[in-house]
Amino acid sequence: MVSCTEFLESKWCTGPTACGHYGHRLKYHKYGGPHLHVNCEIASYSEPIYNNCRELTSGFLPKTYSTSCAALSHDTLKDNPVSDMLVDSFGRLHTYLRISLTERCNLRCQYCMPAEGVELTPGPRLLSQNEIVRLANLFVSSGVDKIRLTGGEPTIRKDIEEICLQLSNLKGLKTLAMTTNGITLSKKLSKLKECGLSALNISLDTLVPSKFEFMTRRKGHERVMESINTAIALGYNPVKVNCVVMRGFNDDEILDFIELTRERPINIRFIEFMPFDGNVWNVKKLVPYSEMLDRVVKEYPDLKRLQDHPTDTAKNFRIEGHCGWLKRSSSPWC
Repeated sequence: MVSCTEFLESKWCTGPTACGHYGHRLKYHKYGGPHLHVNCEIASYSEPIYNNCRELTSGFLPKTYSTSCAALSHDTLKDNPVSDMLVDSFGRLHTYLRISLTERCNLRCQYCMPAEGVELTPGPRLLSQNEIVRLANLFVSSGVDKIRLTGGEPTIRKDIEEICLQLSNLKGLKTLAMTTNGITLSKKLSKLKECGLSALNISLDTLVPSKFEFMTRRKGHERVMESINTAIALGYNPVKVNCVVMRGFNDDEILDFIELTRERPINIRFIEFMPFDGNVWNVKKLVPYSEMLDRVVKEYPDLKRLQDHPTDTAKNFRIEGHCGWLKRSSSPWC
């Protein structure tokens, strides 16, 4: 039997993408940088792990290991709101949980998914709505105060509104966020906000519709832009836009993306492309963070660096709007 602690320490995340999909080959992992990750497809890859976590989320049953939340009683959890399970070997406290709701996606981004697709987990092996909420409650009871829903594409789940509603009602949770490609978001966002969704990251790698269709192998650029506008109209501030920068594809749009932030509550997060086995791109597509910064400074010499927080995964800057860089390949943050 694999313990909850061993489950959390089992794998590292790889291959960042704008949609929050951290490599389709890793189905369970601990965290990259300051975020804990839980993947809802875990059951089909390790039944013992899945069964153990189901037991943990139903009453925090004590097990044979010592340094996990499972060994704590409900009274201990109340008296000690931050569990030692959330402290890593470097003494860092992790209060940010990412939950992958599904591996399915309605786009086929070339840097994320092979043209032939991937083998998907059978539906019966996915975590149910109740299991997701129970697992989230375990972490929130231990000190997690922010949860981000990712995928795949999280809005594909038919029960996404109910999941948001139940998670947002967890005592102690301060922020419920979502990373989405925005294809179907505009139609669902009003209801999702009513259900407690408080923060958004929307993936958009290009402002040119033809490039979008080439990269994603699907139409939908207008729908993503509509979702961004809807989010702003509904009061999300800021709306974070994730952009994976690739040489020869969209690196000529960096300044255009920054202009989106001039008068609108949009934060642009430029993500370094991460090559991994299975995508059709190579390391020559990488535009290092330092090169992006040089280009921006030439156009905006008054660029100001903002104060970083200890758990930030981006270096943050301000011009007239606010831009964030996610560092990966050339300058890892974890």
